[in-house]
Amino acid sequence: MGGGGAAPDMQNMMGMVEQMRTEMATVQESLTDDELTATVGGGVVTVTVTGDQKVKSVKIDPDAVDPDDVDMLQDLVVAGVNEALRLAKEHGEEKMSAVTGGLDLGGLGDMMG
Repeated sequence: MGGGGAAPDMQNMMGMVEQMRTEMATVQESLTDDELTATVGGGVVTVTVTGDQKVKSVKIDPDAVDPDDVDMLQDLVVAGVNEALRLAKEHGEEKMSAVTGGLDLGGLGDMMG
């Protein structure tokens, strides 16, 4: 007896998974158009990255260029890049969360994308 109700539920779930997969792919593609900017050192270094975590530009205030303290400038560039990449990662997670409803997909997210 019974047992026939499981197939429609599984079909419905598979349809929902496929829809989520399509939406996640769309979000991932849209991240390339998003830009996030981080500024460090009181505006000395500004780094812009895309939502897919690619560095687009690094701007350095000319007044910050001190030939006797290159180490500080290098540290600021690293800090700016890391902060911009953190913002991009957070931004991507927020956009994906809108698709997944905040569901933690763990490794499943990699399999779907």
